[in-house]
Amino acid sequence: MATNPNTSTSREFQFTTQDFERIRKLIHERAGIALSPAKQDMVYSRLARRLRATGISSFAEYLARLERGDITEMEAFTNSLTTNLTSFFREPHHFPILAEHVRKYKGQHPISLWCAASSTGEEPYSMAMTMVELFDSFTPPVHILATDLDTQVLKKAQTGIYPLERLEKLPPDKVKRFFVKGTGAQEGTAMVRQELRDMVTFRRINLLDATWPMRGPFDAVFCRNVMIYFDKPTQYKVLQKFVPLLRREGLLFAGHSESFYHAADLFKSQGKTVYELTPQATLHAFHG
Repeated sequence: MATNPNTSTSREFQFTTQDFERIRKLIHERAGIALSPAKQDMVYSRLARRLRATGISSFAEYLARLERGDITEMEAFTNSLTTNLTSFFREPHHFPILAEHVRKYKGQHPISLWCAASSTGEEPYSMAMTMVELFDSFTPPVHILATDLDTQVLKKAQTGIYPLERLEKLPPDKVKRFFVKGTGAQEGTAMVRQELRDMVTFRRINLLDATWPMRGPFDAVFCRNVMIYFDKPTQYKVLQKFVPLLRREGLLFAGHSESFYHAADLFKSQGKTVYELTPQATLHAFHG
């Protein structure tokens, strides 16, 4: 017999359809995430941890606390519902494209890159490794801004410390060149070399904020596997804000399951989920 989601008794906390709808509204307003009904069990399991941690006994009470404006708990709520799947050189075809793009402008100006969903740091550090290899220097004229909504993953990213199993898919020569293996209390881990960490600045940014506290122009922006959580109108608003921050010839890298055909007035595809500004978009971009 089917279970009525309004009266499920198999769970530790009562979780009604109304609770889920309030959560959907809050996370969409806060982070642009569009939760489908199929995510109800995932939402319950992640937020049930917050109820236990706060000692709150019902979702209704927990949601009332969020709606009253508890800033600290709203941050924990957002962190709980954002997904942070990442790895070094994920979607590896993008990194040679990035290197070839930057090669065209070597010596013309310092290179600025933005990783707009940096998670625990593997992506911006992969960008940094790519730049070290391109310039054949641990101090290339490159700065990488790495941002995320989730404060917990940013803290991990800033340390640059990873379990050795996170490095298993990397070629041994890359591991030797770019990481320092831990000893003693840090055995079983590896730290990204200081020179790479010096190339990257981590900051918390919500892509839904009306304004972003950074200035371009960026030679390339990686915004991969984050737009899939936004509905199309939200995606378009975010893409609009990328336009004036990119150089005229700048590139936008998307995730493998993302496409921006609904923003064809802003970006045109170069293939392989890489986009460039359209001529009409550059007319409205206030940079050289």
